[in-house]
Amino acid sequence: VQLQASGGGVVQAGGSLRLSCAASGRTFSTYDVGWFRQAPGKEHEFVASITWSGGSTYYADTTKGRFTISRDNAKNTVYLQMESLKPEDTAVYYCAAKGPYYFDPIEYSYWGQGTLVTVSS
Repeated sequence: VQLQASGGGVVQAGGSLRLSCAASGRTFSTYDVGWFRQAPGKEHEFVASITWSGGSTYYADTTKGRFTISRDNAKNTVYLQMESLKPEDTAVYYCAAKGPYYFDPIEYSYWGQGTLVTVSS
């Protein structure tokens, strides 16, 4: 599986952005997908994840209620809709995948290249 993240940019505080994670590979629909971010000088941080079927989603406390993760398996794409953005959301955002689900993988083995989100105050 190869992943390509896109949709980053510069937005004012309170604004919105939608990130996309496009995947190659016929079996993408069997992979769980997560979004992570890394701000300058900070550790890698979990943002949100979605199971292979889209049936379950998980969020970090810092993004719950503002971000929404979804997927369209027919398009091999996972989305991260970000609302009410704050300057502290500024980071490089990465999508990652682990699977197939029936192997019950623990680690995210496949990573995209990252897309930069800058939120100005």
